[in-house]
Parts: sequence; structure tokens; C-alpha cells
Amino acid sequence: MRRSAFTLVLAAVLWAAVLPPVRAADMPVDLELILAVDVSLSMDVDEQQLQRDGYVAALTHPDVVSAITQGRHGKIALSYVEWAGPTSQYTVMDWRLIDGPASARAFAAELARAPIQRYRFTSISGGLAFAAPQFDNNGYESKRRVIDVSGDGPNNMGIPIEMARAPVISAGITINGLPIMIKRPGGPFSIPDLDVYYEDCVIGGAGAFLVVVRSTDQFAEAIRRKLVLEIAGRTPQVIPAAAPAGGKRIDCLIGEKLREQWMRD
Repeated sequence: MRRSAFTLVLAAVLWAAVLPPVRAADMPVDLELILAVDVSLSMDVDEQQLQRDGYVAALTHPDVVSAITQGRHGKIALSYVEWAGPTSQYTVMDWRLIDGPASARAFAAELARAPIQRYRFTSISGGLAFAAPQFDNNGYESKRRVIDVSGDGPNNMGIPIEMARAPVISAGITINGLPIMIKRPGGPFSIPDLDVYYEDCVIGGAGAFLVVVRSTDQFAEAIRRKLVLEIAGRTPQVIPAAAPAGGKRIDCLIGEKLREQWMRD
């Protein structure tokens, strides 16, 4: 009798070992949002702090909290990632549920305390390649998944931006943009029409849009406005500049070409 019982228990254990683990259903939310923030050296220390402070302030603003709580589920899932060169990406704040003022304040307070790293080069493509898989098995489920990319320059390292963007959009992920155009282009990889570059080469997917930051006093307001639009699922009207006769406004490899020229010089 003992052997029979032991055999049954052993069989059950072995059977359980070959079964896939039972996973709880993902929590439904109105939006899964990754804030993917540029910390490359082209961003001055004051710009990086301004950027971080802008996100911290926006996350606790009544307009943002109201947009979150007025959704169907009244909550979103949020993650904060910083990126620079092709291998310089890391998660500052892993996925958190934001469902009201208390959780928003907690997220913002922890983000404010986290150190800001700085790395060389700008690989938007690397940032996208790092961020996109973070939606898998994150414990949340939404019909809207968004990567919000902010930065002050074009892709100049890693795989070409269009090659990185295509599979992200194909996976049903929207890429929105926050091009930072506070300072006059002066570095070797800077371009004067970063907004056009972001519109033509970076953003994409259902309802994709961008909000441009042109001055330091606009930073917090621009971030707040963009978050409200993303959370509420609203797309502002974007009227692109007229395309040239060839049909292409900007070379999506401009950053790589500027870097090659810089290396030759």
C-alpha cells in the first residue's frame, strides 16, 4: 500500500514537471507605456536633469492622473528606460501599476532618486530593440502598447533606425517621439531638422505622433501634454512640411553619415 501511494505521488510530481507552469491572467490596463529616454553625451547635464525633472513633475500632475483614472480600467502600466549607444540601455523603473495619485507619486519619487547615467553615442535603434521585448510577460495586458522616445539627435550607431522600427510596428507597438530641440545644432552629429527626422524615421504605428520641445520652459509642459495624449489615446493633428520633388524629406541614415564624416576628419 505504501509503495502504491508513493508511486502515485511520484507519477504526479513527474507529470507536473513536464507541464508548462500555470500563469495568472495578465492584469488589464488602458495602456502599457515605456518612457525611453536619451542619456547620451550629446545631452548636457542640465538638459538631462531638466528632462528627468519634467517626467517626475508630469507623472504627478492632476491632468496626467486624471487621464489615467478616467480610462476604461482607470489604470496604466508604466516603465522608464534610459538609453544611449548600441549596448547602453537599462531599466531605471520596471513595470509599475499607476492607478491614482498615490501610485503616481510613488513612481515619481523613486524616479527622482535614481541616478542619471551618461553614455557615448546615440542609438535610437538600440533603444527600440531593448524596449520592445519588455512588453512580453510583463504581467499586464492592453490593446495599446507605446514606446515614447525622447532624444536630441539622430541615430548614429547600431542598426539603421528604419530596420529597428519596422519589426516594432509590425508587433503592434506604437512609437511616439519627443525630439528635443532646445539648443542650436553644434555637435558633430546634430541636425537642424530633428523634428522632421523623428516624424519620418522614428515614430510609427497606430496613432503615432510627436511633440517637439524647443525651449527649456516648454519641457515640463511638453512632457505633460504628450503623456495626457498617450494615456487618453488621442492623436494631435500633425501637418508635415511639404516633401521635396523626390518624395523624401530627410535621409534616415543622416546620423550614421555624419559620424563617418567625423571619423574621417
